[in-house]
Amino acid sequence: MPIQHSLSKVQKTIQKSKGAMHPKGRKFKQLNRATLREQKIQGKKIAHMERREIEMMRIKFLQEAVNNRPEKETFTLDDMKLFIEAFLTRDDEELDQLKAERRKGRPASNRLMILENKLKHETSEYESGYQIPDLSDKATVEFLRGWNGTTGMLNRFKYVFVAKGTKELPASKAADEVMKE
Repeated sequence: MPIQHSLSKVQKTIQKSKGAMHPKGRKFKQLNRATLREQKIQGKKIAHMERREIEMMRIKFLQEAVNNRPEKETFTLDDMKLFIEAFLTRDDEELDQLKAERRKGRPASNRLMILENKLKHETSEYESGYQIPDLSDKATVEFLRGWNGTTGMLNRFKYVFVAKGTKELPASKAADEVMKE
């Protein structure tokens, strides 16, 4: 009989068996393994969904910024950096309000701590490199303008890493090398 990995299948076979389960028995260990596996899979699912949600939020913000400038077909690296910096400062008003409401000597509220940690994490990510759609590519900008907000279309974007200290886009550097040859 093949080894069962899913918790539901293991529970079914254990329910069929008669009598109590011994704590050091084979079926108990099998149930324990299946439970741990199920927890690990759920944890990975949640982490993946959170990453996907954050990526969607970034791209939605970029879509709004791009749609506010319909006259431009492509954007420069400086424009992309401005968009990222605007994204990083989107919660500044709420952060300032929470800091003003907090009395001296009192601990920070949960919301204030969450916003500060989020800002700190996003800023450090921007310094190391933010992955965003390549707005210097005309086709990507057109697709971003018409994007309907679903996760299934995220892999159709051409992405580029933009860091705070980036001087030029990596894609343009590769295109220059090809043209030289």
